[in-house]
Amino acid sequence: MSDYKIGEFEEIVMYTVGILHGNAYGVTIKDEIESRLKRKVSVGALQVTLRRLEKKGLLSSQHGDTEDSRRGRPKLFFSLTAYGKNVLVSIRDNRNLLWDALPQIIIDLK
Repeated sequence: MSDYKIGEFEEIVMYTVGILHGNAYGVTIKDEIESRLKRKVSVGALQVTLRRLEKKGLLSSQHGDTEDSRRGRPKLFFSLTAYGKNVLVSIRDNRNLLWDALPQIIIDLK
């Protein structure tokens, strides 16, 4: 298990960065989460989460090229680190372990 416990939103952000591999920056991450999960995302909460995940070593960032449409400011692209991917694998494995332990009567609930 990883040294870091991450919250649900952090996990969602990490998966989304992985999904957008090579094109994960603030706007695309926000749009992808909102589109896939039908969940509103605050720009502020997303930016704080991205920085926190980067500080934990789960994500890395890199500046893209400058753009006239952004008044010369470059986009900041995020990617999963190997450690971040391993944390997601650990979370998935733990969730599957618990899911597989559910009795059939619970799985059959309607």
